[in-house]
Amino acid sequence: MKIGFIGLGNVGGKLASSLARNGFDLIVRDLDRNLAEPFVAAGAGFAETPKAMAQAADIVITCLPSPAASAAVMEGEDGIIAGLYDGKIWLEMSTTDEAEVRRLGALFAAAGATALDSPVSGGCHRAATGNISIFAGGKRAAFETVLPVLTAMGRRILHTGPLGSASILKVVTNYLATANLVSLGEALTVAKQADMDLATTYEAIRISSGNSFVHETESQVILNGSYNINFTMDLVLKDMGLFQSVADRAGVPLELSPLFLEIFADGQERYGPRAWSSMIVKRLEDACGTDLRAPGFPPEMIDDEPETPGEEVICGG
Repeated sequence: MKIGFIGLGNVGGKLASSLARNGFDLIVRDLDRNLAEPFVAAGAGFAETPKAMAQAADIVITCLPSPAASAAVMEGEDGIIAGLYDGKIWLEMSTTDEAEVRRLGALFAAAGATALDSPVSGGCHRAATGNISIFAGGKRAAFETVLPVLTAMGRRILHTGPLGSASILKVVTNYLATANLVSLGEALTVAKQADMDLATTYEAIRISSGNSFVHETESQVILNGSYNINFTMDLVLKDMGLFQSVADRAGVPLELSPLFLEIFADGQERYGPRAWSSMIVKRLEDACGTDLRAPGFPPEMIDDEPETPGEEVICGG
């Protein structure tokens, strides 16, 4: 089985590395040829165009920064769709709009190919070790075909239903992570201004009902002062916008989501679109003339769990 991978950035490069590490026959492509060079040097092929990749690979994976970027790679003159024929499978691992992935999926179906949306969750540090979680939406038969590929990139694989369902759940979970990050910034700032030791505060939250994945990761790089969570303000705004679009189409009158969009729009204006998303807490640090620092916390997260073969998560099991 030959795998094509387009988009070797912060997350995509780590996912592609997991495939290479697990012995898959790989073809890669990125607009920045330098990102592809380590893969090529290790034996991977390089596709000069997305069309050439689609012609050569059995499965094409995309991991790109926006729905517009995915559409360009799919529908360009030398795009993936131009190189399709019966039996090809596309895995869209970008965080994208469910309506857009369904639109592109219909174009794939018309060419005799199959699309699945397969976004990841769990942070770059877990993508690097193959321990990240992966949602997959699409036909069950296609899911079973690609499951060995997914389990090489991730530890927990959940088939979420039809095409587009994984993209909905991805932005739902990213919304929850954003809400948690904002509330953690407030909690840590209140604790600091109330003269609490922040290392003690971190442990109190960690062992309590207030604990979360976001606390155990983002709070650490906040307390270190690096803020380096390998995720940026502009990406939060993109994902939150996608979540808000899902809510709007479903007719749900959200109250918190618009507020989080305002908070991150302000953060982006203050610190820049490529500032780490964890820097959103700096709005409160600046407002209070303080900083949220404690000794002994790492500048970035490293997954210290050994790589474990992935498996499908069975709902209710």
